[in-house]
Amino acid sequence: MIPPQTLQGGRTPAESEDAAVQAASGEPTTVEATTAEPTTVEPDVTQAVYALTDRSRAASRILASATRATKDRALRAVAAALTERQDTVLAANALDVEAGRANGTSAYLLDRLSLDPGRVAGLARALEELAALPDPVGSAVRGQTLPNGIRLRQVRVPLGVVAAIYEARPNVTIDIAGLALKSGNAVILRGGSAAAHTNAALVEIIGAVLEESGLPADAVLSVDQYGRAGAAALMGARGRVDVLIPRGGRDLIQTVVRESSVPVIETGEGNVHIFLDESADAGMATDILLNAKTQRPSVCNTVETLLIHSGAAAAPAVLGRLADAGVRLHVDGRAQALLPEGTASEPATDDDWGREYMALDLAVGVVDSVDEALAHIRRWSTGHSEAIITNDLSNSERFIAGVDSAAVLVNASTRFVDGGELGLGAEVGISTQKMHARGPMGLAELTTTKWIISGDGQVRQ
Repeated sequence: MIPPQTLQGGRTPAESEDAAVQAASGEPTTVEATTAEPTTVEPDVTQAVYALTDRSRAASRILASATRATKDRALRAVAAALTERQDTVLAANALDVEAGRANGTSAYLLDRLSLDPGRVAGLARALEELAALPDPVGSAVRGQTLPNGIRLRQVRVPLGVVAAIYEARPNVTIDIAGLALKSGNAVILRGGSAAAHTNAALVEIIGAVLEESGLPADAVLSVDQYGRAGAAALMGARGRVDVLIPRGGRDLIQTVVRESSVPVIETGEGNVHIFLDESADAGMATDILLNAKTQRPSVCNTVETLLIHSGAAAAPAVLGRLADAGVRLHVDGRAQALLPEGTASEPATDDDWGREYMALDLAVGVVDSVDEALAHIRRWSTGHSEAIITNDLSNSERFIAGVDSAAVLVNASTRFVDGGELGLGAEVGISTQKMHARGPMGLAELTTTKWIISGDGQVRQ
């Protein structure tokens, strides 16, 4: 069994990527991540942001009563506008990417920042898919008639004004705006300086289309023009903003959680595990692990730790294929012995088990049972996603029951833990909390509920 270890000090790669955003933007990241001191906000910035929240609140009241047909028509119109104005979006994005490259932003962060015709088409397609989904607003969660004749219904209603703080991810601008619109919410965005040109172009396109569709342009607003101070003012807008969702590296998320007076839905980092059971088929295991690690290493649902059962015959073949694909293996002593001859690796250090690499790196350790794998996961997991590759039904059921994360997968790539892949149309983020939202957050997670109590003159005795 891999012994419990203590993380060393210093930045993780995920935190270093936050620092890369800072370098690319020419200013601190969205919020100051390295200090526990609250951010000081100039009064004029606070008042300007509060004025935006007032406009957003007014827009939210209109959206709350908008029909599904009106919202879906607007979503499809935004999708069409993205296609029609693709050149504008890509030109703005090229400015952000050029600035990021000039400032030494990592290749993986540049990948998140970059758009191309295929990715723009994907954003438009996601909006079309959202338009095809049922409207959550007004749907009944439960209901009953009491013995006294009182009729009860609990129905879904919009949250109201949703704020999002994120970085270098222009796709999030479209995802959150689309989800908010469909679920009847107004949204205020802080997308960070690294994607400033791209986000400004996207918000402008969305606002113009909403107005043409008979909905308020103020339904999608940004505080990017106010920089870091605008983000801090947004975090302090309790009573003006109903919920705040941070999406990014650990530093950003934890600073928002610590400093925000607005209720926060925490989207956690992804220290994702895959357990290779002794019964696993080598071909299936290789396909899953290559996809989970190499398809897009910079995202939160990529695998970061591989745990191998000591009796897994598939292990040498799997490790060899991963190394051939360019994955840098950080192995413990027992995993080292499983490597094919000549396979490059480096010893796992104390902080590898808790690290979200977001790169072509993988921590590899050996355990002697499902229970030992679960113990390791409980020790190091961020509660995002865990998977088992197995042909043993009993072991898969034990793994499912023992994992306490937002998602658990059996014989499938962790890359499927994504709102679009799970049929949600898009996602605001992947919540690792245990409140009303857990896992990929789609339309339902951007609603709350209202009780409707109908009677015929009944009074309480």
